[in-house]
Amino acid sequence: MTNSRFSHGAGFWVVASAFLLVMAYATVPTPLYPLYQEADGFPVSVITLIFAAFAVGVVLSLFLLGHVSDWMGRRRMLVIAILIAVLSAVLFLLWHEVPGLLAARLVNGASVGILTATATAHLGELRAHARPSENVIVAASVAGAANLGGLALGPLIGGLFAEFLPAPLVLPHAVFLVVLIVAAIAVACVPETVTPPHEPRRYRPQRIAAPPRSRTAFIAAGFGAFAGFALFGLFTSLAPTILISTFGEHDHLLAGVTACSVFAAAASGQVALARVPMRIQLAVAAVCCAVGLVAVAAGTLLPSLPVFLGGGIVAGVGVGLLFRSAVATASALAESGRRGETLALIFLIAYCGLALPVLAIGVILTFASQTAVLLVFISIVLIATVSAAVVMRRAFVGPASRAQRGAVVPIDDETAS
Repeated sequence: MTNSRFSHGAGFWVVASAFLLVMAYATVPTPLYPLYQEADGFPVSVITLIFAAFAVGVVLSLFLLGHVSDWMGRRRMLVIAILIAVLSAVLFLLWHEVPGLLAARLVNGASVGILTATATAHLGELRAHARPSENVIVAASVAGAANLGGLALGPLIGGLFAEFLPAPLVLPHAVFLVVLIVAAIAVACVPETVTPPHEPRRYRPQRIAAPPRSRTAFIAAGFGAFAGFALFGLFTSLAPTILISTFGEHDHLLAGVTACSVFAAAASGQVALARVPMRIQLAVAAVCCAVGLVAVAAGTLLPSLPVFLGGGIVAGVGVGLLFRSAVATASALAESGRRGETLALIFLIAYCGLALPVLAIGVILTFASQTAVLLVFISIVLIATVSAAVVMRRAFVGPASRAQRGAVVPIDDETAS
């Protein structure tokens, strides 16, 4: 709460911008993977391993460090998270071989795991100080836009660098290295919103908890979060390779646009249907996941790039709604005083969905064709997402009235603890 040069209102937008930049850098490498593959000569399965390293970094840091800003301070942990992202940029610049790419993505994931909960909590607190009478949904919406919006923007930026500028494996990381250092300096000047405890607090890992009631709805929520993030993982890791091998498209910008469109569709769907009742959102999610994934499979088999891309966009809308509903479900079913622990479990399940299926795909690709693996994966995700949406819609009735109104659930102090 001291040594700040920005007001709470200005600090809110500084933190939101830094959040957006770190999340964007997390997906900048997406259209660059084929270039790394060409330079080092590794198989497609290694790309999935490199991508999974990022998700592992997110999961570990979210579990071990995502909550420590409650007593160490939001501002301090945000600066640390941004500087860890800077370290990943340094690794990308200095170590181009596969071990270096694995290390850089693992470190990059660690920065995101620390940042996500911390920045979301900080945004809520800064906005509450700046505009005490404002609905909390504004801060939550800005946090969600920075999160998914950054993930959508990253592949587009990476594609632009790769297609139109020299040294595509160097310049994007060098630019973000500078930008992130500036962001860290700016964040160091925003107000602190956490009062340090009088006595040093003993460290413990993040607590997680499943609600004892309505287990069916909670399991469905976790299943939906896992499957939804598995689809994000597919488009973030293998989309550029699929464009080359299936459609003969070597345009790096197109690779960035493909991944960008899925995340952008997820964010847009959440915003457009924010005030629609949750049962209707879940019905829309089920339809969009089914139609979109069938179109992705059809586009792969025909092959038809417009059908493939259109299917990804429609499925992205469904997955965005499904994930927001999963978070709302978990929040509504959580016991009093344990909402943060329950939401932590949902986020950990979701990020495991980002890593484990992609790792499995990488292993299977060593002895099966890419098209066959892709079709089986799409079929499994289709069944999982639609089933999760249907079960949540049926079970999510009485105790979930708050979420049924379409509320966005912010990660506030309780969530991050």
